[in-house]
Amino acid sequence: MIRLKTVNIELGKPSVHEALVRLASEMAAARHEGHQLLKIIHGYGSSGTGGDIRIAIQGHLQKMDTSGEIRGSIHGEDWSKSNEQTWRLISSHPDLKNDSDLGRRNRGITIVLL
Repeated sequence: MIRLKTVNIELGKPSVHEALVRLASEMAAARHEGHQLLKIIHGYGSSGTGGDIRIAIQGHLQKMDTSGEIRGSIHGEDWSKSNEQTWRLISSHPDLKNDSDLGRRNRGITIVLL
């Protein structure tokens, strides 16, 4: 069974900088606790403005993926059985099929493969 931890980065409406600091802290804690996956709730700018935290976090994760610091990330809109990376992950860890966001195209989350 794969260990998935969920963290809410947008809680308290932090600045982009504060959100990135919180992300680093939560990723370190998740690794220390033995989690293999981290579901980040970052919001998506539903007020019609913003979305800066989502954009910053996803950009930062892309850089971390490129440098090998993480194994990858899946944006919420791609967290679906029709996405190749998601399908490979849930095929090897069927318990992820029970995730409440799977298939919902939720742009307010990102899955990180630690």
